[in-house]
Amino acid sequence: MSEDPSNAGDANGGQGGGQVALLSDPVDVIIDKLLSVRGARPGKQVDLSEAEIKMICLRSRDLLIGQPMLLELEAPIKICGDVHGQYYDLLRLFEYGGFPPEANYIFLGDYVDRGKQSLETICLLLAYKIKY
Repeated sequence: MSEDPSNAGDANGGQGGGQVALLSDPVDVIIDKLLSVRGARPGKQVDLSEAEIKMICLRSRDLLIGQPMLLELEAPIKICGDVHGQYYDLLRLFEYGGFPPEANYIFLGDYVDRGKQSLETICLLLAYKIKY
């Protein structure tokens, strides 16, 4: 059964319902999961499946390979240093500076290593890279 593209935003023909998430971009679903811990105690884990993490890695790999080595970026842009897998620090940066696409960021490296939530950190950064 094929879906009518004009009705792709709502699986129930305007009724609203549980199936709308099925038609959402999987990256949006992952971003929602990753942001669901905002306001929670630091260290609360995000429940991402292996398939979701692989999808983020594959899509971001294709995107990064297709980009030139030198990016021409437009101001204003917030320059951020090493995050080191500190997921709640990353969320705090976004809370203070604005979440994408409201603000533009460039992260200089060291996304993962010391922090206990390196996976959440890199997944959120890559998901935003894919989306915006």
